Amino acid sequence: MKIQTRITLFFTLINGSIILLLSFLVYYFAGTLSSRDFEKRVTLRATIAAKLQFESKYQDNDLYNEFRRQHIEILPEQKEYFLPLQNGKVPPSADTLPLPDFFYRQVLQLGTATYRKGSFFYAGVRYKTADNEYIVVASARNDYITQQLYNLRHILFAVFVFSTLIILLVGKVFSKRIFRSVRVMMSKVKDISAHNLHLRLDVGEGKDEVAELASTFNNMLDRLETSFETQNNFVSNASHELSTPLTVIIGEAELSLGREREPEEIKASLHTILSEAERLQHIIRSLLNLAQTGFNGMKQVWDEIRIDELIWEVKEELDNINPNNQVHIDYSLIPEDEERLKVSGNAQLLKLALSNIILNGCKYSNNAPVIVGLAATNERLIIIVKDSGVGIPAREISYIYDPFFRASNTIPFKGYGIGLPLARNIIRMHKGDLLVESMENVGTEVHITLPILVND
Repeated sequence: MKIQTRITLFFTLINGSIILLLSFLVYYFAGTLSSRDFEKRVTLRATIAAKLQFESKYQDNDLYNEFRRQHIEILPEQKEYFLPLQNGKVPPSADTLPLPDFFYRQVLQLGTATYRKGSFFYAGVRYKTADNEYIVVASARNDYITQQLYNLRHILFAVFVFSTLIILLVGKVFSKRIFRSVRVMMSKVKDISAHNLHLRLDVGEGKDEVAELASTFNNMLDRLETSFETQNNFVSNASHELSTPLTVIIGEAELSLGREREPEEIKASLHTILSEAERLQHIIRSLLNLAQTGFNGMKQVWDEIRIDELIWEVKEELDNINPNNQVHIDYSLIPEDEERLKVSGNAQLLKLALSNIILNGCKYSNNAPVIVGLAATNERLIIIVKDSGVGIPAREISYIYDPFFRASNTIPFKGYGIGLPLARNIIRMHKGDLLVESMENVGTEVHITLPILVND
């Protein structure tokens, strides 16, 4: 069922329930007020009957009797009963009336009382004459309220049915109007594919949820377009990077097999093939590492790691790889509490990320000093790697996380453009952040933040 239809039905159900409740209240209060009005009319008949029965001035007054016959109607099955009190008590003859004892007690105490049994109403008044006291009871059947409520039920039912149909129609128009912009949005979305990701939805000037949805969808399209272009660039660059050494290897092999060559030439060809094969192996290994960092971090082996010790291990490996490096570790901001130096993660992956970042600092600064700082807050551990190398042009800083991207001023340096994207993926796996700040011909500063290990 469509949301538009569900909203229409829900709108009708809510409003129909409200109308039904109001109809019930109208019916209830109409019945209550009619009953009270009829009780007053029966009580009035009891009072008039007492006066006519016991007061001579009314009995002999023809004008009053004529007025009573013309203007005080006789109620359906109206009857009057005169019960003389005996020593202040109700006589046994009262048992012939279907009235409870509390009715008589109320008459004796308050002077009046009413009682209802089915459609019959009873009203009693206490009347005192010169000789005795009486309880005068008048009774009548309320045919008026029965007919009134019957008519009211039919009117309320007709109003309910008619109102429900009107509400259903209004709800349908209302929901259709609300979802008109959504339908337009859906129509435009269906036109967007991989070939025209540049298309965007019209947000308009509204600030409602639909406009917010369109804006959110446009932001998603921005990310998809960027990811799609990045993927295309990645495939193109990866194909190029992989095909270049393969072309050299195949060419050297065909050249060696195509004609007789001197041993020195064969040896040179084998060196070329070995060099290109090692290059190809390095590229493939880097791509595998980059792909593995996309796995769920829970599938990796997670341990308790001391970052200061890990940095020292990275420094020792760098000394073996590049003895001329000038990497200096700054411990001036290191926290005294050792617990704030621990993180949860995969030691090999974190070592790989730090090695790539620090090696980049050494490579792109021609082994100028690289400072590695370590600090901590109450919740995060901060690693800062700062060099004074060639830096990154400002117009290219937004592309540094694209695989195989290399800044225009790094052509003299050997590299593949995989190290920084790989490092960022590893840091993200560890629920951390990596931020690069760089200025061309000034240097680059990399900030890494990782959550401190919390021991329960």
